[in-house]
Amino acid sequence: MPLNLNSLRLFEAVARHGGFTRAAEAAHVSQPAISKAVRELERGLSVALLERGPRGARLTEAGTVLAEHARTIFGLARSAEADMRAFRSLELGTLRIGASTTIATYLLPPLLGRFAARHPGVDVRLASANTREIVRRLQGYELDVALVEGPVAEAGVTVTPWREDGLVLIAPARHPLAGRSVAWPRVAAERLLVREPGSGTAEVVAAALAARGLRVGRTVELGSTEAIKQAVAAGLGLAFVSRAAAADQLALGTVALVTVRGLAIRRTLARIALAGRRPSTMARAFDEVARELAPT
Repeated sequence: MPLNLNSLRLFEAVARHGGFTRAAEAAHVSQPAISKAVRELERGLSVALLERGPRGARLTEAGTVLAEHARTIFGLARSAEADMRAFRSLELGTLRIGASTTIATYLLPPLLGRFAARHPGVDVRLASANTREIVRRLQGYELDVALVEGPVAEAGVTVTPWREDGLVLIAPARHPLAGRSVAWPRVAAERLLVREPGSGTAEVVAAALAARGLRVGRTVELGSTEAIKQAVAAGLGLAFVSRAAAADQLALGTVALVTVRGLAIRRTLARIALAGRRPSTMARAFDEVARELAPT
């Protein structure tokens, strides 16, 4: 039998919120109503979607597959609704941007300032996360614009070069290597501060070192570029960061550059999109501002 979209929407709410009670609250329906809708969906499909127990409900394998389809279906519906609202006017609306942390912190503020001045009635929502998380949100139709630092190879995601960025090695201002040009073994003997798995910066640095057969010694993992810069300034170790991210600390003199002979790391920051998905009016307006402020 054809899928009942209302029942599917309620089932997706159960899957997203991890249970009937929170799903019912979020969907503004009674818990018996949402339970009945899911049972009818299971009967119509002749497959169990949930395993019910004293500790709540868990998705079956079939339920997990259907929940993924439901997210896509309702994501497309939200995208269609957003496009129709944006088509009428740019006087109202919301621009949803997802960007890797370095891009969100150091490159986007001037663009968003120009965009806000030009479209004062448009709300801007900026989600800052690592590359892996931005890809996930894009695939869930949660973003109008997605910008990442790291490599992306997921099927159905297109990658377009957006900006060029250089990574530099920074050390505490009073460190013996500060301001010097050294060979890699001298750096490998130091503690290296790195980003978490899934970070674009972490993946680019790891790939560059691996391509040259360079190994690292002791590492400390931190969850943001800002945390890494502060930790370097405090003397915890050395770190590779975006040149744009390092500019403020270099100007203050709290950190210094270290040149590694034979090692220059550059990366292409990218705009990613879902293949076949037409950019929203909001996204096109953002692209117009980005082109105006693009480095020459």
